[in-house]
Amino acid sequence: MPYISLMPKLNDDQQIRQLANLELLARQVVEGFITGLHQSPFHGFSVEFAEHRLYNNGESVKNIDWKLLARTDKLFVKQFEEETNLRCYLLLDTSSSMNFPEKGINKLQFSIYAIASLMHLFKKQRDAFGLCLFSDKVDWLSSAKSTTTHLFHLYAELEKAYNNPKISTVTNITQVLHHVANEIHQRSMVIIFSDMLENSLNPEKLQSLFAAVQHLKFSKHEVVIFNVSDKQKELDFNFDNRPHHFVDMESGAEIKVHPGKVRDAYQAALTQYRHQLELKCAQYHIDLVDVDINAGYHEVLKTYLAKRNKMV
Repeated sequence: MPYISLMPKLNDDQQIRQLANLELLARQVVEGFITGLHQSPFHGFSVEFAEHRLYNNGESVKNIDWKLLARTDKLFVKQFEEETNLRCYLLLDTSSSMNFPEKGINKLQFSIYAIASLMHLFKKQRDAFGLCLFSDKVDWLSSAKSTTTHLFHLYAELEKAYNNPKISTVTNITQVLHHVANEIHQRSMVIIFSDMLENSLNPEKLQSLFAAVQHLKFSKHEVVIFNVSDKQKELDFNFDNRPHHFVDMESGAEIKVHPGKVRDAYQAALTQYRHQLELKCAQYHIDLVDVDINAGYHEVLKTYLAKRNKMV
């Protein structure tokens, strides 16, 4: 059964811009998602974002909510912003290939909206969260906190990335992951948003990438990769039946071809690369999630909650 949402469809670029800012959009995405969970037969996720937790014998009684005790006959302790359950780091690929497609919402914009929504969810669940912006190197990396001030600071960085997309910038996920593994706390959840096009569909280059992933796993991190794409164009290669002029957004290389003549070869190469990527992710116990930018944000939020519930 599909999720039921009371909010407007957010993959329409014009509608998204009318939501004014990331904070408002993130709240509407999360609230719509939670509404959908409650109205569907999909169960098993912790989506009750209580401001309290059960009292543990022996701890201080100064934060007990006595009014709640009178109503429920149970001892609950008020939670404060410094209390966290999990530490999460969100890594956003800002290389030029993420600017595809040129019309409508692109991969970078979709990822920014998805990350903003996850941050709103983290905040509700008292999870600490940090942000990393990268392309061929780490451009910006924050610490992980759970405060409101921190949330809006990260929103501001996401808005900068939205308003200043990079031109002719390549990706180096391998170098970035090694850097992040050296900088962040152990036993965190690391969530990557990328189109995973660094290796130019070359399976042989995957080994260096997963050596970097091993570095993360060695530090006991749980890793989730959201492989962001425009399914219709990039996977199905669904273009009009006429010659097209294609330009590599990272290198600037150009080619003019008829899509119908190269579609089979392109999809065969893509399938082979994807198979190798999936095998490596399975080998290292990494969640690889395909995300279509035209399909909304629920799959992203659902995957995070499933992963979180396994960790806490």
